[in-house]
Amino acid sequence: MSAVAKRLARTMTRTIAAHGLVEAGDHIMVAVSGGKDSYSLLQLLWEARRRAPFPFDLTAVHLDQGQPGYDGTPLRRWLQAFGAPFEIVSRDTYSTVIRVTREGKSYCGACSRMRRGILYNTAERLGCNKIALGHHRDDTLETLLLNLFYSGKMQAMPAGYTTDDGRFDVIRPLIECAESDIIEYAAQAGYPILPCNLCGSQDGLHRVKMGQLLQQLERDNPNVRSVMLNALRNVRPSHLLDPTVARIPVPDETLPAASAERAASTPAPAPVAPEQLPAASAEMAASTSAPAPVPGETLPAASAETAASLSAPAPVAPEQLLKIVRDR
Repeated sequence: MSAVAKRLARTMTRTIAAHGLVEAGDHIMVAVSGGKDSYSLLQLLWEARRRAPFPFDLTAVHLDQGQPGYDGTPLRRWLQAFGAPFEIVSRDTYSTVIRVTREGKSYCGACSRMRRGILYNTAERLGCNKIALGHHRDDTLETLLLNLFYSGKMQAMPAGYTTDDGRFDVIRPLIECAESDIIEYAAQAGYPILPCNLCGSQDGLHRVKMGQLLQQLERDNPNVRSVMLNALRNVRPSHLLDPTVARIPVPDETLPAASAERAASTPAPAPVAPEQLPAASAEMAASTSAPAPVPGETLPAASAETAASLSAPAPVAPEQLLKIVRDR
């Protein structure tokens, strides 16, 4: 096994373990597009399956979307020689994507939605409970920047999520793997790459610009991609401006050892019932209950006037507030 293969396998295994992506008895459908990422994902998962301490199954699925000039013969031959169970599904989504996409807009949105629906139905027919996609580190960083600059939200790609209908878990075992490593790994393996004539036919895509931006940042900081990925693992919700983000309590295990022991050794005292108190203490406790409110009419005249004068002040009009600020 080459150095880059070991690095990818180690990173993928760490991601799977950290996020619980693969479990005993899983039947995972690996979506194979014919690109370097999905080929690499299938091979790395297949090798991990042989080393895993528990059984799980893989089925590779490729979707022929009817794109002009498509020739899936090299991919089919490779899958046959590789040995994993596979299926090739043919659906003409290309014509529909071209028809529904407005001029100047990206094909990716409509294409991915249609492809996703077909893959979900195929996974259900095959009896798969999980779907594995080949997104890598650079994909999630570009998505983070796209959402930041063009959608106004802090959102990247999760390592795994459950579909809206609850039918499947979608997993991304390569989400922490560097694209440069995948490129090197795929070149060593000699995969028969199938070009995407749909996405590749468009110029000026925002995602391409985000990739170029990362390259520019990398000139000043060669580790910028690793740093950005670490930022996605190191989120501080309390330092953002979204009021709906709840503050997360710090568990005891994150405290220093001495503090954790001290916290464990000082449990909250149990409540004491009044009958357990000495007589004087019980009388004192009974005498310290909250006093009943005193109606205004029972107060002396001066006190009543004072109470009335303590009512909430009338609201200040904006123009009055502005005048006060100017005078100060």
